Amino acid sequence: MAANQGERTRRRLSTQERREQLLAVGARLFSESPYDDVWIEQVAEIAGVSRGLLYHYFPTKRDFFAAVVERESERMLRMTEAVPGVPAREQLAAGLDTYLEYVHAHAHGFRAFHRADAAGDQAVRKVYQRALAAQERQILAALAADPEFGAAVRDRPDAALAVRGWLAFTTAVCLEWLRGPGLSREQVRDLCARALLGVIAS
Repeated sequence: MAANQGERTRRRLSTQERREQLLAVGARLFSESPYDDVWIEQVAEIAGVSRGLLYHYFPTKRDFFAAVVERESERMLRMTEAVPGVPAREQLAAGLDTYLEYVHAHAHGFRAFHRADAAGDQAVRKVYQRALAAQERQILAALAADPEFGAAVRDRPDAALAVRGWLAFTTAVCLEWLRGPGLSREQVRDLCARALLGVIAS
């Protein structure tokens, strides 16, 4: 019986499960230390795999960090995807609730994603910039399709810049929130919502 339980405990992970395990370890390490201070050997040791296996999944450190960034970007885009026909104000509140839940539940990944902009590797920074551009386009499209804000967004040449600035503001607020300033999730949500609506409506 004990032997069978041990065999179940040591169940071999599928390719996708192993990849997710490695990315989760990487997200934690990259969230705690600058890019240059993270060693690929650390990831292998914590995950309990050989360096050779890790390099099988990710040939270089750049590939590994880029995969961490892309993983978090895909999560954020899925969670904040627009719902056709729902007013932007309602979507903004619901989307921010979901986003803040993600930030709290996946703090390591969120921090790692935003550390990418400070990475010395230009290829990694490009992955980060592409991810932010995708978020920006998604928000602009949702606002442009909304009866209340559509005309204002379409007529403003600075709309994209305003949304980009709001994303930077929201990131800064969330990073401070994770440090424990004492604000509730609802207070952070309302602060971020007012900031975007104020910029777009002005």
